[in-house]
Amino acid sequence: MEQRHCSISFFRSMTDPQPNNPLHGLTLEAILTRLVEHYGWAELGKIITVKCFTSDPSIKSSLKFLRKTPWARKKVEELYVRTQWK
Repeated sequence: MEQRHCSISFFRSMTDPQPNNPLHGLTLEAILTRLVEHYGWAELGKIITVKCFTSDPSIKSSLKFLRKTPWARKKVEELYVRTQWK
């Protein structure tokens, strides 16, 4: 029986952390929660104008919207990366 050897680099890439990805290991819920704690709903709604941040906002409803709307999720992720946590 012939054995095939997989590249070690394949396995390494599957297990190594992503040092250049600031969102690695974070859930969308964690990102959104942190932004709300930092900015508050009102300010977050001014920065990213989406109804789920300005009209009766909640984490649950916002997550539902962001998971279905890639452009809005991208804006949230970009804001998270731009925000300096000190």
